[in-house]
Amino acid sequence: MKGQNFYFRFVYAMQGLRTAWKSELSFKVEIAAGFGAFLLLLIFRPAPIWWALVAIVSGAVLAAELVNTALEKALDRLHPEKDSLIGQAKDCAAAAVLVLCGAAIVVLIALGLQINGDSNRKTKTSIELPF
Repeated sequence: MKGQNFYFRFVYAMQGLRTAWKSELSFKVEIAAGFGAFLLLLIFRPAPIWWALVAIVSGAVLAAELVNTALEKALDRLHPEKDSLIGQAKDCAAAAVLVLCGAAIVVLIALGLQINGDSNRKTKTSIELPF
């Protein structure tokens, strides 16, 4: 892959996405969760910073899942027998995905609190001063 033009590198990256989609249920679940989060953004239309935060954490979760998948496949190919150190490496890669999923949940909770706070402020009556 080294030294090849952008087109071929792009094709290989798309093959990686396809491989993860076909072989990893968790990748499909994470994509569905990301679409759900963006659907909430479309419905509630929060400030642009929320769009950026959701995009960053969603992308990070998917990237971590892709790295986890690559690591698992490479280790399974190179060392098919059970090995405690390889198991620990796989567990750590899976834990990285879990940590990022937790961060994504925190962002969505914060977004929900922001949306709820905004809707409460809009429903309260207040006196507007003319100056």
